[in-house]
Amino acid sequence: MKLSTKDKIFEQLTTKTVLKQSVFDTTFDAFNELKDVLKEFPDLFNAKLAEKDERLLLQYEDVGNFVAKLKVAGDVLVFFMHTNAFMFDRDHKVWEQPYAREEASRGYTGVINIYNFLYDSFRYSRADDLGYMVARIFINGEKAFFVEGKRQRTMGVGGFGKAKIDPENWRKIVETAILYSLEFDLLVPPYENMNILTMAQLDDEILQSRMRTGKRLGFVFNSDDVKQ
Repeated sequence: MKLSTKDKIFEQLTTKTVLKQSVFDTTFDAFNELKDVLKEFPDLFNAKLAEKDERLLLQYEDVGNFVAKLKVAGDVLVFFMHTNAFMFDRDHKVWEQPYAREEASRGYTGVINIYNFLYDSFRYSRADDLGYMVARIFINGEKAFFVEGKRQRTMGVGGFGKAKIDPENWRKIVETAILYSLEFDLLVPPYENMNILTMAQLDDEILQSRMRTGKRLGFVFNSDDVKQ
């Protein structure tokens, strides 16, 4: 029997919409679990770091329901959860995994992103400074997950459905992100990009210190690090 438009609306509301809400709830729980893990890092490192240099101390900051920060020396890792659920396009490698092929609804995921900013970008309110994506974590309604990101190969899409996100996996993800960010150096911008300055720009630099700064100019999220 052909469904009426009202029946189709009802079907969508009671199936897909409920599924997306379930994905949101699971991802939100996982994000709060991540926050608990991030709170541990200052306790793990600061006692020894204080003996070396207090400027190296790690600092955790809860910025709201969907954002958290972890300061690591001159870097800040920003973790934020997107509030929507997403479906992968038909060409994505997630559909090569038996777990996703068995049940298409498993392809709906929430996303938690990790960005690397310079601490001075926040310290001096440099609104034009750049942050770079270090990783993004996809989590479905069953807590199955995988990671796209820098040096996160052991948790790539090939492992989707083989493990669930938990505190131990969060620690591994965060540790990898921290180490990559610490090794990811600030480079001098090309001369050609900096050789002309207007008087207005000069005044702005002197008064507000807003020269756009980032660890790379023309940074690309290399596919070799993403498509595992």
